[in-house]
Amino acid sequence: MIDELIGILERENVEWELYWERGRGGSFRIERERLERSQRKFHSGIGLRIGYRGKLGFSYITGLAHDRETLENFVKRTIKLARISEVPFAGFPSGGKPRPVGGLYDRLIDEIPFEDAHALAGDFASRMAELKGEGITLSGSLAFGVNTYGVANSNGVFLEERSTGMSVSAYAVRGGGRTGTGSYYQSYRSLQPFEELERAITLAIEEAELSGAAGKLGGYSGALVLEPEAFGAILGILLENLYGDSVYFGRSRFSRPGEPATAGGLTLIDDPSLEGFPGSYSFDGEGTPSRRTVLVEDGVLKSFLLDHTYASFLGMESTGNAVRDFRTMPHIGTSNLLVRPGGESLRDFEGVVVKKVFGEHTANPVSGDFSLTVELGYVVRNGELQPFRDNMLVGNAFEVLRSILAVGRETVRRGSFVSPRVLTVARIV
Repeated sequence: MIDELIGILERENVEWELYWERGRGGSFRIERERLERSQRKFHSGIGLRIGYRGKLGFSYITGLAHDRETLENFVKRTIKLARISEVPFAGFPSGGKPRPVGGLYDRLIDEIPFEDAHALAGDFASRMAELKGEGITLSGSLAFGVNTYGVANSNGVFLEERSTGMSVSAYAVRGGGRTGTGSYYQSYRSLQPFEELERAITLAIEEAELSGAAGKLGGYSGALVLEPEAFGAILGILLENLYGDSVYFGRSRFSRPGEPATAGGLTLIDDPSLEGFPGSYSFDGEGTPSRRTVLVEDGVLKSFLLDHTYASFLGMESTGNAVRDFRTMPHIGTSNLLVRPGGESLRDFEGVVVKKVFGEHTANPVSGDFSLTVELGYVVRNGELQPFRDNMLVGNAFEVLRSILAVGRETVRRGSFVSPRVLTVARIV
């Protein structure tokens, strides 16, 4: 059907781009150690962008099995939208052969019967009941998916890629007089052994126990360690300033590469070419080949995150960071975000450590001002941990990033974000 649609488009005097997608998935929800919900979903469809006299039109249809009349009406509708559009058109990418990225597809996930996945989720729930301990209740989820997507355009691009995914989460609640919560989430491209599910349970319980013993810190200002989850929240404020659309519309505090961005020891990389990583792909949602992009190197801004449109507007080259599904126009996003490890070990740091925060969506991305609730932190003295929570981590993201004193050696991956601990200066109230 894609070939037939291309044939229809090639008869029109327009520039065009097709994005198609088909996939399926199974998800399982566990509540209080019981498998409560199982879902099986299928999705497919086509998005069409038309460029006409400097303007852009977009529409989509669901499904990949349509008669010719439906396809012709789809094309006519999108051309009509382009003719009345006020959205500027910057062209589509030209052909460029991407390098295949390994580890994106696992046959074991693709071919696992729904009944076997359901049984695995049931075993996950049973193991929660065995490990939970007194006063603990556990919930969680398990999901599997397979997806194929492709891009073709009037400049000769025709690409297709298949991928798989698996995710696991566990959420623990400690009741009684020492109420606390703990959570764990991880995603993968390949089918994981049952030990990885057990690990999710164990880490969620450990965090809930720590949370249950937490009080409130009296307040602190000075050097402290941010664990990867907390540091990722601060980095997210910086990232909003690195999107090409933010730069183009003046919503970013940066205007060009070469400006100082953070302390000298920090290097930040976006890399969709990593084998087997959840955020990896061979080409982005516009067909641009994936590539490793150094965003910040030793504190200096090296590149923005760009799709084809905003790269064109800014007179730069696309970094291949267009993300989408068939129902949406491409927009700029990250792939795998990596903080380069430093030369020091912060594993045995003694002092204040912030593990998790929330509320980063309330921060001002241009000024950098933030006030984040500490979900969990702890003070280390003589090897002993004194946990705290419900304080506020406050300050300015750019000042915190410029105040980095050390970047740790050991990294942790959470989904598509990989980072070590970071020692910086901040304030807790």
